[in-house]
Amino acid sequence: MSLVLDTATTLQSFVWAFSSIYILLIFAWVLMSWIRIPYSRTTAAVQEFLNEVVRPYLRLFRRLPTLGPIDLSPIVGVVVLLVAARLVNSLIGKLL
Repeated sequence: MSLVLDTATTLQSFVWAFSSIYILLIFAWVLMSWIRIPYSRTTAAVQEFLNEVVRPYLRLFRRLPTLGPIDLSPIVGVVVLLVAARLVNSLIGKLL
């Protein structure tokens, strides 16, 4: 029984860590889109990485209306990610 509880705790920790890291990547993507940093190979590589990781997920929420120049897709994406992580963690807790 202890092995099952340990597995459930480990899975819940993984889901929470994954969602937390992804939220940090979304915030970094938003900040890099607001702030213009002088071009360098490093910042270009970071921007390209963030675009490849974050944009496909946020594209799901692009159809939402905007508030003038403010794009709501990152906010909605973070909220959906938090809710999904909480649901998955509660399902893991109930199943295991």
